[in-house]
Amino acid sequence: MGITRKTKSVDLLLQEFDKESGAISTTTLIDRLSAEINKTTIYRVLDKLEDDAIVHSFMGSKGVKWYAKCQGCAKHDHHDVHPHFQCSNCGKMECLSIEVSIPKIEDREVLSSRILIQGKCVECSS
Repeated sequence: MGITRKTKSVDLLLQEFDKESGAISTTTLIDRLSAEINKTTIYRVLDKLEDDAIVHSFMGSKGVKWYAKCQGCAKHDHHDVHPHFQCSNCGKMECLSIEVSIPKIEDREVLSSRILIQGKCVECSS
């Protein structure tokens, strides 16, 4: 797929990621942009942005999909393999810049892994 041209929808979604330091849920994006972009277009553009390694996605609690900006990924080299932290109190989601070692599993090739750590963020645990 990929972004072949920059449209108003692409610009609006990218602006949302520029405003946030952490991840944004699809439900939040839909709430924020529903007056300007329909839900189907939001999902379609997010898929294209992920194909182009501009954002990466992961599942949060309750099956909600989240997106965050990629850091140094290339279209054919998505390497945002890191854990994510979700505050169980306020719901804030963050990408964690820590190394996690995925064990080798006999007779299997691991292509991806998703780790979600839940607890209280700095603001909620004070």
